[in-house]
Amino acid sequence: MAATTVTDAGGVRIITEVIPASDPRVAQLAPGSGLAAPPVSFQVRGFRRAQPKALGTIHIFTGIVHICFGIILTASEHREPPLPVASGVLFWLGLLLLVSGSLLVESEKRDSILLVKTCCVFNAGVILSTLVAALVHSTAITRGSPGCEPSAGIQLRPEWCSHSESKLLSNGMDSLLVVFILLEFCVAVAVLAFGYHAVKQRSYTPMVM
Repeated sequence: MAATTVTDAGGVRIITEVIPASDPRVAQLAPGSGLAAPPVSFQVRGFRRAQPKALGTIHIFTGIVHICFGIILTASEHREPPLPVASGVLFWLGLLLLVSGSLLVESEKRDSILLVKTCCVFNAGVILSTLVAALVHSTAITRGSPGCEPSAGIQLRPEWCSHSESKLLSNGMDSLLVVFILLEFCVAVAVLAFGYHAVKQRSYTPMVM
């Protein structure tokens, strides 16, 4: 493994990395090899410690799940759409996750601090959106079935409700989506934390010695 040493001298921070002879990068750094690739910036390298490709894949997968659930529920509940369908949260959150996930996967390939900042902005939006979505789904779970709301002091029995089985299935789907939303929230927080740390870091110029 490469050994890294950090030295501060006269207001300048020098980071020395010793690469073993068996490392494939030695051939690229050899003079006259002509294979030297542009070095990855220190800021982007710090952001990649969060494994943005893996996190982006999670966002893309959960985004597809949200959109598929939205299509199924919209087609089956078009007469009396539940709150998540009526609000459109399944679609706009799914699209936001697809865009955010695609940017994270792309950040693994490109050395661009601007792309890292863009990922941070979109994941901040994901955090806010997941909070709203969790509120919508929680409200849908706590709401009663159509025709089952007690009125005039009359307590209706569950078997009298016309959509009790449908409500039970809807609550199960909402609970599953809340679990996905919790996962998306954690991923977005991790991306934002690593991205903020990377953006705040100073830019260092690597030198091959």
